[in-house]
Amino acid sequence: MNDVKIVAIGGGTGLSILLRGLKLFSEEITAIVNVVDDGGGSGVLREDLAMLPPGDIRNCILGLASKEPVLQELFAYRFDEGRYKNQSFGNLMIAAMLGISENFEDAISKISDIFAVQGQVLPATNEDVHLVAELEDGTIVRGESKIPYQVLKKRSPIKKVFLKPLEVTALSRSIKAIEEADIIFVGPGSLYTSLIPNLLVTGISEAIVASSAKKIYLSNLMTQPGETDDFSIADHVKAIYEHSEVRFDFIVANNEEVSKEVKERYLKEASKMLMLNRKDRQYFSDQNMKVVESNFIEVRQGYVRHDIEKIVEFMNDHINKGL
Repeated sequence: MNDVKIVAIGGGTGLSILLRGLKLFSEEITAIVNVVDDGGGSGVLREDLAMLPPGDIRNCILGLASKEPVLQELFAYRFDEGRYKNQSFGNLMIAAMLGISENFEDAISKISDIFAVQGQVLPATNEDVHLVAELEDGTIVRGESKIPYQVLKKRSPIKKVFLKPLEVTALSRSIKAIEEADIIFVGPGSLYTSLIPNLLVTGISEAIVASSAKKIYLSNLMTQPGETDDFSIADHVKAIYEHSEVRFDFIVANNEEVSKEVKERYLKEASKMLMLNRKDRQYFSDQNMKVVESNFIEVRQGYVRHDIEKIVEFMNDHINKGL
């Protein structure tokens, strides 16, 4: 185990999978997680209880948890019938903890203690914030869960996203973690609805820019319908650059193909594999970014995801050697 201080920024299942790998490498991990989700079980609790969405936070707590599997299984349990159908027990537990805590950050800290989280999981902000997108045709879409649907409906890609209210403040603990970090990961995760929203929170991008840490973009494995249709890896990075002052030192990307059957399954859902092309390589070279590529892929039950063991191998092979 290393004493390297790592900050991982994102949301969704991508970040939680990354955290499962990072905790095998270091004990000093800070996950900074977006809080703009307004769909599914998180959206229901957000509307009913006027709380920040717990879903992505819940997944990241599980990613860094050290407690016995049965407790983790309980936290991840999702009801399959009745009024709570599709609701996660973990979401309800966070909601209950919020009721006896000072604020959302304090509630997450207490939950993290219960699960012996290796490091810390922090919401990007304690303030109630929503995501808004402007599409290329001028359409304004309010609400994270509505954005991909409207992109597909209008057949108009995202031009930019922003927060409402525009000015929301990052947690001081997040800023401190970024300032002290040796390595900062952005990604994997939904580009416009998981990654960029974190960077729009006042103080986070500025702290990343000022930090002496190595800044790494970990590429998604697939494009996302209604969000990054036909995007290349470089297009993902360009979108981050257009929304913030953050600049990366390294791009980490998968270079392993999947089977024809898996590829065709994703194509039916309008999702394509993301692999470096010639233009990507030229762009990253022009921007003085080092590209690290390897087989980072794992296929389980037909679904593509990052392989935890291979991520740990990457950490050992590259980070221990000073990248």
